[in-house]
Amino acid sequence: MEKSAMGFPRLGKTGWHGMLSSMKKHLLLLVGILTVAATAAAPIENKYAPDRKVNVRNLALDVTPDFQKCTVRGTMTLAFAPIAQPLDELRLDGVDLTVDTVTCSEKLAGYQATDKEVIITFAAPLPPNREATLTIRYAAQPQKGLYFRAPANGYPAAETHLWTQGESIEARHWYPCPDHPNAKFTSEITCHVPAGMLVLSNGRKVSETADPTNGLVAVRWVQDKPHANYLMSLVAGYFATLEDQHGNVPLRFYTPVGDAPQAALSFAPTKPALEFFEREIGVPYPWQQYGQVVVRDFTWGGMENTTLTTLNDRTLHTAETETITTSEGLVAHELAHQWFGDLVTCKDWSHVWLNEGFATYYSFLFAAQQHGREELLYNLAGSAQGIFEQSTNQAERAMVFRRYDKPTEQFDYRSYPKGAWVLHMLRSQLGEDLFRRCIKTYLERHVYGTVVTEDLNAVIEELSGRSFDRFFDQWVYHPGMPVLEVTSSWDEKTKLAKIGIRQTQPVNEQSGPFHFPLTLRFKSKASTFDYRAEITKAAEDFYVPLQQSPDIVRIDPELTVLAKVNFKTSKAMRYAQLADTSDVVGRLLAAEQLDSERDLTTVAKLRDALQHDSFYGVRIKSSEALRKIHSDDALEALIASLTQSDARVRNAVVGDIAEFFHPRACAALRGVIEHERNPAILATALKALGPYHQPDIAKTLLMFLQRESHHNQLADAAIAAMRAQDDPAYITLLRAALKEREDAFSRGRFAEALNALAYLARNEKNRDEVRDFLAGYLNHKREQFQIAAIAALGALEDPKAIAVLETLAHTAKETPQQEAATKAIADLRAVNKPHDNLKDFRKEMLDLQKELQRQNKELENLKKRVEGASTKAKKK
Repeated sequence: MEKSAMGFPRLGKTGWHGMLSSMKKHLLLLVGILTVAATAAAPIENKYAPDRKVNVRNLALDVTPDFQKCTVRGTMTLAFAPIAQPLDELRLDGVDLTVDTVTCSEKLAGYQATDKEVIITFAAPLPPNREATLTIRYAAQPQKGLYFRAPANGYPAAETHLWTQGESIEARHWYPCPDHPNAKFTSEITCHVPAGMLVLSNGRKVSETADPTNGLVAVRWVQDKPHANYLMSLVAGYFATLEDQHGNVPLRFYTPVGDAPQAALSFAPTKPALEFFEREIGVPYPWQQYGQVVVRDFTWGGMENTTLTTLNDRTLHTAETETITTSEGLVAHELAHQWFGDLVTCKDWSHVWLNEGFATYYSFLFAAQQHGREELLYNLAGSAQGIFEQSTNQAERAMVFRRYDKPTEQFDYRSYPKGAWVLHMLRSQLGEDLFRRCIKTYLERHVYGTVVTEDLNAVIEELSGRSFDRFFDQWVYHPGMPVLEVTSSWDEKTKLAKIGIRQTQPVNEQSGPFHFPLTLRFKSKASTFDYRAEITKAAEDFYVPLQQSPDIVRIDPELTVLAKVNFKTSKAMRYAQLADTSDVVGRLLAAEQLDSERDLTTVAKLRDALQHDSFYGVRIKSSEALRKIHSDDALEALIASLTQSDARVRNAVVGDIAEFFHPRACAALRGVIEHERNPAILATALKALGPYHQPDIAKTLLMFLQRESHHNQLADAAIAAMRAQDDPAYITLLRAALKEREDAFSRGRFAEALNALAYLARNEKNRDEVRDFLAGYLNHKREQFQIAAIAALGALEDPKAIAVLETLAHTAKETPQQEAATKAIADLRAVNKPHDNLKDFRKEMLDLQKELQRQNKELENLKKRVEGASTKAKKK
């Protein structure tokens, strides 16, 4: 994830704004004090994997979902045995479950179901290795873990389905279980659904039996290889199916029936990714089959449930979007998890980078396989930039970090891109072949087991004969990364190039300067020379003998070190670097470093790179640089580059033109809307019309508001532009469109649309109709629409909405609606508070005026007395 005698400051030179600023500072100070006090009172403790008192053999579920009531009734059967000590009680995770009965093969003393767990007490302690079977009959109305998409909660009947999400600790909301990744076991799920529905789960389907007494069909799936509890999955509903085959492995793709036409295109990367991973990893695909299922409003991009990945419907796309939208990265990431995360699983969430970092890096490697090494370097450069930007907020957190509050806090840049970068640095230092041997051995040694970072380190040290303790200590167990200030100079007399390197990141007793190898590359027209420097100190100078002054100096040209490098070179060197066709990273950096130059030569060179560079990423970066230069010549260069063949670059150029408020920019955007056929680029151009208020633009926006498009992206873009125009004239038509086409919007875009409506109406004298329209969604069947309406009421700036929101904010049970209502009320009161303060301000100003008048009168009287006394003195 700020006072006079009465405690308020008197108005000084800064006036009213100064008063508010001072109040804010006092409030921030108070909040800070309260936060510190709360932190001191309840410190967050380190999190560790819990004791495994029992060895769970198998977990079997038999469940019947109720699609009308959005509830589930079921039976959970657990086969287990104590490991080393006699067991007198067994604790299972279970949140807000209604437990009907608990039975066991061993005699029970009793059980207790709390709001967080089910505690089973045995009449006599179970001895170690005693096999036992426990059965719990229960019911649940889950708020997490199992999600219904049915008419009962606002979805079309033809697409009725449910899906589950276990990671990190959601499974406990719909069945009792040992909900920690260090317990792995086989599993099975039997689900009873109406005839005609598909049931999907882990492993293989072993039976499907109709029950004529109730019209339900019982479908049973068995996962006969051990996996973690959070990877158990259940999906049931109406889906279209597409099938393929990889050797002996069946591949199946499931989509909501209406999305079937996009399935083949969206899932196309699956088979080549599977073939590549088996070659690259060296371990065959470890499960019996692989399925991918698209569901509505999934909470993540995708989830790597064993043999059955769940995907967000936003990954589906049409050929119209060309290269802008692809499922390749997501498909590859989730598929890689079948080895990294499923076959071998992190022991606890502090080591989750072993799941996410591997999946991220292997998706990068697959991209390189498909599109060339430049794609790998581009992904690494982009992810490094993201790490630099995000790490400033969490610099104190290492990749392996235990003092988190909730496991979801671990799923950030440290586990994904930084985890991928750690693996890339290992691959760079070990070499590709040895790295493959290490990873293959790591997987084979821990197959179907759990791992911590030390397990990976141990394998690498064993096979390489080198110590990697320092590597893991500085990159994984400590936070941060090197920030390098680099200088370069040339001594013609000695023919020496001097490179100065200073590590400027925070250094303390716990983390000293980083140690790492760093390649320095010197290029001239005649030769290229690489010098390998060993960085071991906070500040070092390196002298490199060369035959002549280099035209280009590159630091870490192959991207082998995760370091933020600040290296300012001459403009001539940047020009040479931008033209170096052998160095894609150098060209990316050169384009970026030229974005502060406004001369015609620089604009011309960036324009040439934008129009002719062989790699699309350099063309995008050149477009971005021209946008930042922001001159008339830069705008003309962008407009002249709109005919890009690669849709990704074309879209970037349109987006960069949008940053200019200029008649030529507006005309160019209109041309795009008239001639472009790619809906994603059309959407970019539509959004960019927001600053322009011509009548014909309003007609264009209203036309696209009603235009059907994949994922409704054109209407979404039109609404964003309307919001930017801030014209209340759109209110009536926008409200009508939302009412007529609400099913066309995704939950996130519908929330933005309601917010836009509220924003447009916020300054209207009469906001009753908009307020009533928004309030009408407070009882909508879709919870997401309820929350969106609550937030929009907060943005309406109408004090009359507070009474409605208070009915939601004061409910006894904590819900997302309650949280949203509390925030909306705070927003409304914050907006209206200055008006109350303004009355006080005006009163104080009147008092000051009266005081000033009184003092002026006294001053005038004093002046008269002085003048009178002076006259008398002269007469004397």
